Order: sequence, then C-alpha cells, then structure tokens
Amino acid sequence: MTTRIKDLAVSDNGFVFDPYSGSSFTTNAVGLHIIRRLQANASRSAILQSLDERFEGLTETLDRDLDDFLLVLRQQKLVDPDFRL
Repeated sequence: MTTRIKDLAVSDNGFVFDPYSGSSFTTNAVGLHIIRRLQANASRSAILQSLDERFEGLTETLDRDLDDFLLVLRQQKLVDPDFRL
C-alpha cells in the first residue's frame, strides 16, 4: 500500500487532508472508520468485523461499501491502483 493513506490528516468529524496533493475532502463515519483501520494495517476481515460491530444495521452492505470506498481511494491515488484487501 502506498504510504499516502498513512500520512492523511484525519479529524474526528470526517475532514481528511492529503499533505502530498494539498487536497482535502470529507467522509462519513463509515469512510472515516475505514481510513483509520487502513492506517492501522487492519485486514479486510478485521475491517468488516469492526464495521459490523460499530454500525449495526449495515451488515448486508458492508462488503460492497468497503469495495466502493476502496475504489474511491484508488481513484484519488491514496492507495496503489492494484491495492486489494
């Protein structure tokens, strides 16, 4: 994984700053949780389990939500184009 994800500045309210590009964006609580788990080198199963525990009611869509968010991270070049969990 590219180090860019590890170097993101992330606030508790979902504001994310990329110091390499100067870009910033906001994300919802699920995206924020995923970024923080990626920064901690969590595995896919660990991320899905922690999402399931934290965001009850989303269980049916967690796998797809994770893949969709990873696609956005790839598009923004915050992870390598071939990064997979």
